[in-house]
Amino acid sequence: MATQPQTADSDHESDVEQRNADVCNVVGAVEEMGAKWKLIVLNDLRDGEKRFNELKRSTGASSYTLSRVLDDLEAEGFVDNHKEFESPVASYYALTEKGDALCPVFDALDDWGEDWL
Repeated sequence: MATQPQTADSDHESDVEQRNADVCNVVGAVEEMGAKWKLIVLNDLRDGEKRFNELKRSTGASSYTLSRVLDDLEAEGFVDNHKEFESPVASYYALTEKGDALCPVFDALDDWGEDWL
């Protein structure tokens, strides 16, 4: 099979494909983090392990929203949940290694926001 010589259009398409491939990790990360409430909860857990009601007060999320977000974050591997069988039973949430690895990203975005927003 003979190959066709590259034209200016195909060079441009190749450049666009490469730029899109370069941002795939960024797009994937943003899609993984997604919703505003996920970011709020993850940022709040940077201070350390918290009980459900502590997170509810500190984030301002409704019980329904917080429960849904914590379930999603746990399923995605960003947050661990463990229960203490005291009276009353308490659920504690903390960042996993994957969640903790986002801290420098939050710091960089905070710095950028201070400079540009």
